[in-house]
Amino acid sequence: MSCAVNFTPASTPDELAALRAKVSEQAAEISHLKLVIAKLRRMQFGRRSEQIDHMIGQLELSLEEIEAHHAEREVLAAAETPTAVAPRAARAPLPDHLPRDIREHLPAHCDCPACGGKVKQLGETISEVLEYVPASFRVLRHVRPKFACTQCDTIVQASAPSRPIARGLAGPGLLAHVLVAKYCDHLPLYRQSGIYAREGVELERSTLADWVGRCHALLRPLVAALRTHVLSAGKLHADDTPVPVLSPGDGQTKTGRLWVYVRDDRPAGDDTPSAVWFAYSPNRRGEHPQLHLRDFRGVLQADAYAGFAPLYADGSVREAGCWAHVRRKFFDLHKAQKSPLAAEALRRIGLLYAIEADVRAQPPPVREAKRQARAGPVLTELRAWLEATLRNLSQKSALAEAIRYPLARWPALVRYSTDGHIEIDNNAAERALRAVALGRKNFLFAGSDSGGERAAAMYSLIGSAKLNGLDPEAYLRHVIGRIADHPVNRISELLPWNVDLAPAVMQARAA
Repeated sequence: MSCAVNFTPASTPDELAALRAKVSEQAAEISHLKLVIAKLRRMQFGRRSEQIDHMIGQLELSLEEIEAHHAEREVLAAAETPTAVAPRAARAPLPDHLPRDIREHLPAHCDCPACGGKVKQLGETISEVLEYVPASFRVLRHVRPKFACTQCDTIVQASAPSRPIARGLAGPGLLAHVLVAKYCDHLPLYRQSGIYAREGVELERSTLADWVGRCHALLRPLVAALRTHVLSAGKLHADDTPVPVLSPGDGQTKTGRLWVYVRDDRPAGDDTPSAVWFAYSPNRRGEHPQLHLRDFRGVLQADAYAGFAPLYADGSVREAGCWAHVRRKFFDLHKAQKSPLAAEALRRIGLLYAIEADVRAQPPPVREAKRQARAGPVLTELRAWLEATLRNLSQKSALAEAIRYPLARWPALVRYSTDGHIEIDNNAAERALRAVALGRKNFLFAGSDSGGERAAAMYSLIGSAKLNGLDPEAYLRHVIGRIADHPVNRISELLPWNVDLAPAVMQARAA
């Protein structure tokens, strides 16, 4: 009787090498997927700030909860030790422009409680409490008396005052409030309708939507003037963000884009008015920014989106990179994997930002000289370190991918070090997009492409007002109350930096 034994042949060196390569590839993919998951979790649940140091457990509470907790502890401590007086920082006085309602509190009896004698006033103790009076609607009744001539019966009457919307019900203040509530405070129109109903005024959402559309048509020339001012700059910040848009007919949404272009040279000591212009497109094709910037000449500071590439082809537009994008890739790695190499990259990039803090708001020649003297060596050492580190990494690892990003865009990233007009990053555009990001948390989608265009126009005016230190609602109230009768060839007089809101603000406070 014979017994057959089967032996598995030994793996060949080529097969072992293939297996090792496969394992290495899978390990790199697992590492990449873990990084993606960590980024998504941080975006959904974590802090948005890019700080490396961990916060203590108590700071995981919201700021409101922390303040409430501290206040509660102070009250309890005062109740337990009523004689103890804790030192407190001096409280800032309440603003002088707020109206004061004086309420005098007299003693219950005007005689001395000890002997019954008469008392005389020695002085007074004054304390102030900040109170809130809910906003209220007012009806402005325009009365135009008619007069008749006693000889020829000719009727004389004043002309009807102009309205922002012909024969419309809403005044400039109400229209400005609706626009700012929707596009600045992120209150959808149906919520505004409910708020107004609680005050006894029924304004349907369809009515509010009609007002928004008519205001957009009214303000279109002003937005065009704003666009001209922004695109006439020698340096622009550009970025884009997705916007869900309802797709008619199929009950679903598509992804539109809001493009932002910012003119802000204040960090370079330039006092030219800052402004922002938004544009909407139904998709993210490169033809849209190319159309927006077809007449622009100068420096474009943006991310590495391929749609901008044709603009750089003939040299009329120069590309400037964004170190914030570079830093973010290493920050995500450090946050997810505690990589010491990512931490070292962050430290070196931090040296560049420390230099920028010293040259902010200085003239371009000064910025250029200091950058070349201080940032130049740091950039040279950083590139050498990135190249040396990359040679020792798996080319499929997430860290290698993060390193290849700046190396592939090095000329654009270091251009700021030789030009004092350019910034180290594109944060000006990202700050302008915060309003859109906050709005997305309150709006499910834009109703149509025209809704996206209206949003772009309002974001432009509100964002530019903020950049110039104006209250957006006061600015829009001023503009809406005048633009219908304002000569179109003098529309630039209504741009944020050309208006004086002081009289209008004082009049509103007096009312």
